[in-house]
Amino acid sequence: MSAAIIGAGVIGAGWGARFALMGWDVSIYDPSNGARERFEAVYATACESLPALFEHTLPEPGKITWCDSVADTVANARWIQESAPEQLAIKYKVFAEIQAHCPEDAVLASSTSGFMPSELQKGALRPEQIIVAHPFNPVYLLPLAELVGDENTIARAKPIIEEIGMHPLHIKQEIEAHIADRFLEAVWREALWLVNDGIATTEEIDNAIRYGFGIRWAQMGLFETYRLAGGDEGMHHFIEQFGPTLEFPWTKLMDVPELTPELIKRIADQSDAQSGAYSIRDLERVRDANLVSMIRALKPRQYGAGALMNKIDERLVNSSASYHDDQLVTVHRTIPVDWMDYNGHMNESRYGQVFSDAADTVLRLCGADEAYVASGGSFFTVDCHIQYRNETLPGETVRCLTVIAPLDGKKLKLSHEMRRASDETVLSTAEQLLVHVDMSTRKSSLPPSHIASALTELREGQA
Repeated sequence: MSAAIIGAGVIGAGWGARFALMGWDVSIYDPSNGARERFEAVYATACESLPALFEHTLPEPGKITWCDSVADTVANARWIQESAPEQLAIKYKVFAEIQAHCPEDAVLASSTSGFMPSELQKGALRPEQIIVAHPFNPVYLLPLAELVGDENTIARAKPIIEEIGMHPLHIKQEIEAHIADRFLEAVWREALWLVNDGIATTEEIDNAIRYGFGIRWAQMGLFETYRLAGGDEGMHHFIEQFGPTLEFPWTKLMDVPELTPELIKRIADQSDAQSGAYSIRDLERVRDANLVSMIRALKPRQYGAGALMNKIDERLVNSSASYHDDQLVTVHRTIPVDWMDYNGHMNESRYGQVFSDAADTVLRLCGADEAYVASGGSFFTVDCHIQYRNETLPGETVRCLTVIAPLDGKKLKLSHEMRRASDETVLSTAEQLLVHVDMSTRKSSLPPSHIASALTELREGQA
């Protein structure tokens, strides 16, 4: 699978990083000075953050190739992402060159934040091939991609977007700035007026968002948030109660303050005072760590972006056992930043999480999975001894190797060894004892023969 990236600025580089980290080969063309260095910085940051969203390792990264021409870049691409400057004249020229050399069945997607497909398609060799796939920065973390354009092309684009871990939002009717940017533009206009009129500073406006409605929107969106605000009577009551306020002259949505040199300087000075002590790279790292932690927090609740990450984890989990050094590999993952404690390494409670996940892998492989628990049987951990051998740091990839002892009646004993994947350093070990339980009585019981046989087969496979 091959993706072509035309334009490797912030957005194009984010697309390239996501495709590569999800296992696609990526070809890149960007003739501007410093393009490769900028991409490598984005890719390095993505390597630290994207894998940390998941409980399993991502596919082996794809090969990244820099090309000297558009023709070479798109020659064998299944997906082509155009991220050129937001000028139609430039995009027309780029599309013409792409379509002269790319496969006719490739998806040709534009990252444009404002132009409609009908505008982009003017004069094109194959208009229907060009669609909008508008992402959000950082593309390698935020999973939304707004898709607008030809129905047949979008039908081919959707599964690709899902394959690289994103949510394809199909906008059925084209409109300037699509959906999300129209919200952003409305908030941006109001914010400019608040600064222009001396009502609030840039920091105060940001605080209003990040301490208030921004948190609600991140997990529940706009309408579901207001549905709750209506109480037991829901959305109907909310609109009846608060709808009349829309007639008040609160907003200046249709006007924009004149961006005079004085206003621009005021905004820039306030922004510098707010966060100018940090470099852009510092802020990107903070942003990414926060996004990873927030998205991961939604996973147990099966809500918002967390639910989407869970679907990808289901796809990533191995359906059969793999072995390393004659031992069963039960965990292979990146350590996320939200597992870090005040000492800068993994909190000791998370070692228990790793070994619990390792035991769950053994149980899943022998048939004692969620369906088995629902049918009335399970294994409970009754004892676990953990030794901490070396520091485990956020961003490291670890592998847990498990040895299964012979089943002793109701008792299942597992020995785990967690290693750093890069150099096989042993980070921690654990001895875990589990007992089979009849869930109807919540008392210990002998496991059925098919579970016992599967455990024996797994144990013999490690010898």
